[in-house]
Amino acid sequence: MTRAPRVVVVGASIGGVTAAETLRREGFDGEIVLLGDERHRPYLRPPLSKQILLGEWEPDQASTHTVAQAEELDVELRTSCTARGLDVAGRVVRTSQGDLAYDELIVATGSEPRRHPLLPMALTLRTLEDALALRDGLRSAHRVAVVGAGVLGSEIASAARKHEADTLLLGRSGTLTLGGVGTLLSDRLARLHEDHGVELDLRAEIVGAESGLDGTRIELADGRIELVDLVVAMIGATPRTRWLDSSTLTIADGVVCDRGGSAAPGVSAVGDVAAWVDPFTGRPSRVEHQSNAIEQAIAVALRIARGELGTQPVPLFWSEVHGTRIHAYGWFDPERPLVEAAGDPGIQSGTSATDSAVLLSRDDTDRVRGAIGWNAPPRDFRAARAAVLRTPELITH
Repeated sequence: MTRAPRVVVVGASIGGVTAAETLRREGFDGEIVLLGDERHRPYLRPPLSKQILLGEWEPDQASTHTVAQAEELDVELRTSCTARGLDVAGRVVRTSQGDLAYDELIVATGSEPRRHPLLPMALTLRTLEDALALRDGLRSAHRVAVVGAGVLGSEIASAARKHEADTLLLGRSGTLTLGGVGTLLSDRLARLHEDHGVELDLRAEIVGAESGLDGTRIELADGRIELVDLVVAMIGATPRTRWLDSSTLTIADGVVCDRGGSAAPGVSAVGDVAAWVDPFTGRPSRVEHQSNAIEQAIAVALRIARGELGTQPVPLFWSEVHGTRIHAYGWFDPERPLVEAAGDPGIQSGTSATDSAVLLSRDDTDRVRGAIGWNAPPRDFRAARAAVLRTPELITH
């Protein structure tokens, strides 16, 4: 008797869950096995640095599904199951719970925070346990050092101020970054942090650190010593591909895929771990945003279920810093300053860092390739999104 086709999804992330959901919605009636290395049922990660860190949500509110909803999907979920290797030719995943054959494999193992070599005591943020430990630390801390000037650094600094802790945000490049927008919002973000009492030192070089009974002393290259109760290091993330080192997949800052997410016959990758070919540059590129993982998962599932070739989705993400909501859609050229959308039909815009604003990234021919809503009304950001070109070949590089 021939067994039913089996799709194995490694990584119980939103990308992995979305792939399983889409397969079922599209009528795939074979086996779906979802592997997660955590003991929890699948949950959303963006709330970890937002609602859960602020104490607004309890852990179960971040779950992707209720137990009943999960049962309706008819997916075999294996928790505490770690992938250890992959035989691409034999179509077998090696796991901590034994070997598992597949017909199609979707890699959705995400990324993990880099560790600061001089700050072994620093907390990071990736898992639910990380978020709860950090939330407890922020509730009792008087002074917090956040090391890292990216989007998670800004969100954690915002949460620290919400918990009424004195907050120092340390970076090295002199600028603040925000996902795919890069440094284009650096000045606005800096003013926003300063308006909410965050102390910024964006050219700080840490040369040493030592923990004692009175807290952690961070030594900077200019001779200053910063004494803090809590240190959080968010200095970037690396794709979780070590389990694939002995496989025949191409690994280069992620699992290298074509424009439809295929990494090898029978193998696809989605989310933070996946480096799909960028439609502008033609080079593999990772996009670390939840919406991208969802769109990639849908595209891959449609290809498996229907044979339809997917394409790289338009990047979309949002953040909230000190109560200011920031949405971004499209592609952003770091060499071209953002321009106010004031005067564009149907798009309103404010002028200060804390007011409502819509900002656009334009190409050499004045066409819109990216849009940002800074505390903007939803209708204005939707209008700006509609103006973004979705066919990269039409955009002047």
